[in-house]
Amino acid sequence: MAQLFEFIGNHALLVLAFVGVLSLLLWQFFGENLQGGVERLGPLDAVQLINREEAVVLDVRETSEYEGGHILNAVHVPLGGLNGQLKRLEKYRNRPIIIGCLSGNRSVQACHLLKKNGFEKVYNLKGGVIAWQNASLPLSRGKDKQLKEK
Repeated sequence: MAQLFEFIGNHALLVLAFVGVLSLLLWQFFGENLQGGVERLGPLDAVQLINREEAVVLDVRETSEYEGGHILNAVHVPLGGLNGQLKRLEKYRNRPIIIGCLSGNRSVQACHLLKKNGFEKVYNLKGGVIAWQNASLPLSRGKDKQLKEK
């Protein structure tokens, strides 16, 4: 045991790097369960859900991000204004809603908010718009369906 402590003392940077890499691996392996029951869909599964069940894509990125490129026909509501736009999303309540952001992190918060407010078919776009692009799926530019605050 004394040798272990001596090794750690002499190689603190190496041990710190090991702990960091191990943490990332564990997060990757168990992270999906830590998202609180939010189901994640990869881009290809999202396309199937859009085509088969007329799923709605909700983009929760900021306006400048959205206008730089978004999934075709995505409904845009920035995450910060989502709580105030829930009534306007009611028309999509019975359809699957795929929520996306840049990387799939902000959209988890949006998924929790919608689920908390009774939306049942809510999915997080795994990897966000970055994963969408990496899957060679098209992005639209400009404005499609932005929900404006009244």
